[in-house]
Amino acid sequence: MTIDSDGFAAPAALVEHARRFQAESGTPATPRVAATVLLLRPTDTDFEVYVIRRVAAMTFGGMYAFPGGGVDRSDSAAHLDWAGPAPAEWAGRLGVAPDAAQAVVCAAAREVFEEAGVLLAGPDPATVVGDVSGDDWESARQDLEGRRLGFAALLADRHLTLRSDLLLPWSRWITPEFEPRRFDTYFFVALLPAGQRTRDVSGEADHTLWIRPADALARAEAGELTMLPPTLVTLAQVAAAGDLAGVARAAADRDAATPITPRLDLPADGEPRFVLG
Repeated sequence: MTIDSDGFAAPAALVEHARRFQAESGTPATPRVAATVLLLRPTDTDFEVYVIRRVAAMTFGGMYAFPGGGVDRSDSAAHLDWAGPAPAEWAGRLGVAPDAAQAVVCAAAREVFEEAGVLLAGPDPATVVGDVSGDDWESARQDLEGRRLGFAALLADRHLTLRSDLLLPWSRWITPEFEPRRFDTYFFVALLPAGQRTRDVSGEADHTLWIRPADALARAEAGELTMLPPTLVTLAQVAAAGDLAGVARAAADRDAATPITPRLDLPADGEPRFVLG
């Protein structure tokens, strides 16, 4: 799938789905708030991003995406040690109320630990934990994933502070109205903490890889990796930043509050296209 500044061609199946939705005057589903994280790490001359392939039985099965998932009810009510911008400041960046902003940030940190085994937390506001791949940590991760343990409780038990400053807001995407399952997803970028490593631990993925954003785009164009438009667009944006310092600079000026909702354009004499807006 090729995406340009005007949008991208609409797959036939989605066009049929959208036409049926319009013909039946369907009611859009309420989007579920979610968060996803682009984990980045340096290479000798460039940087790589971590992607996972969702298992076939899941929503978006077979697609390569970034670690992430829906905001949990406990994410907004959690009382935890917090470093970095306060929830009120995050509210301004994300365009929501402070409690909702806290929920999104907590969900991003929680999901990247659940799905990639990477913990954005430390014993104080200036440090980050090291290796969290041991059996004790894995047991805690499984309890968190199984909702037998809350994220705030996990951090409190280990006297850790959530490092919200390690998450840089990037963008916000909302699924088109005609889709039966819709998400209001906040995208973040984060540097892989020193001493930590990603692990293929989530039952929601059947393949993972570290890859240069430009290479991921090339392989997607060649049909080797299947990705949804938000993933492709975001990869192109971070690749254009040039290096990790450029990504951080770009994130500082990004609008992560105004949602991007692909709109299907059905011209009478042309090819249907999704327009980004």
